[in-house]
Amino acid sequence: MTTYPLRLTSLAHGGGCGCKLAPSVLQELLADQPATAIYKQLLVGTENSDDAAVWQVDDNTCVIATTDFFMPMVDDPYDFGRIAATNAISDVYAMGGKPIMALAILGMPVDKIPVEMVREILKGGASVCATAGIPIAGGHSIDCPEPVYGLAVIGTCHPSQVRRNADARAGDALILTKPVGVGIYSAAIKKGALPPAAYQEMITATTTLNKVGAELGQDKDVHAITDVTGFGVLGHTLELARGSKLSVVLQVDQVPLLKDAAMLAEQGFVTGASHRNWASYSHDVALPSGMPEWKRHLLADPQTSGGLLVSCASAAAPRLVETIKKAGLPSAAIIGRVESGKPSITVV
Repeated sequence: MTTYPLRLTSLAHGGGCGCKLAPSVLQELLADQPATAIYKQLLVGTENSDDAAVWQVDDNTCVIATTDFFMPMVDDPYDFGRIAATNAISDVYAMGGKPIMALAILGMPVDKIPVEMVREILKGGASVCATAGIPIAGGHSIDCPEPVYGLAVIGTCHPSQVRRNADARAGDALILTKPVGVGIYSAAIKKGALPPAAYQEMITATTTLNKVGAELGQDKDVHAITDVTGFGVLGHTLELARGSKLSVVLQVDQVPLLKDAAMLAEQGFVTGASHRNWASYSHDVALPSGMPEWKRHLLADPQTSGGLLVSCASAAAPRLVETIKKAGLPSAAIIGRVESGKPSITVV
């Protein structure tokens, strides 16, 4: 690994999807935004906090548009670029589509960071786009007090393949495709406490594309998809519940974890975003009596380039888990179920 004269994370007050505004703050900011329902071709807009916008061009084609960017959660610039790009592209897969091109978003403190480090960030992003089979066709850059990188991504799909986060059905099973604990690992990185093997485990998880989302969008047994990022498992599951007007039972011990996540959480390696997340949505989450705080932090832990949360017909869930595992996501697991009731989560 190349040694650089400074730590990227030292230039940022937060990192990865932990930079996101808390769910409650975001809801307040968007409360008086213009309604998008008047545009009949806009199949997915801002109404349900979904992962991307979807515009129907004709009977056979929808355009999917999204953007995602953040400050570094790791110090290696190449890895930072890869994670940010993988995370941004995931939004298209979460809608059931395939990406076709991307635009780079770059903000750098030009007086603080060497040019070669910025080049490595861009190379990392380009390498992931190459794996996804898409070009970085342009972009925009600014002089910025903290390093920021991400992508605007365009994708396509057939109208029948669009998978919103608001179409879960009572009786569905919930599948999560990647392990949880990225925010906890990033907290350990900042304190120099994450072992090298754990770092590589995190990089593998955060740079694995959620390509299987495009395949899931073609499966009639898959009803809803979203990806789990900065609001944690609880936050994004709650968005699905609210959008679908249903309740969710979440089995905490079935949620897949990075190998050291539980140990590090118990030792106190948690992010400020985990606390903000919990404060934003705790009133809609029922926890089992006596559940330790560190275990709650696992569920509120902000994920960067996290997995897809898939709501599917219960009978099809085992088959879909195997499909997801064969697609290169070996931690995929059934973590809960959808039920009739007030939008909320009951953790068991």
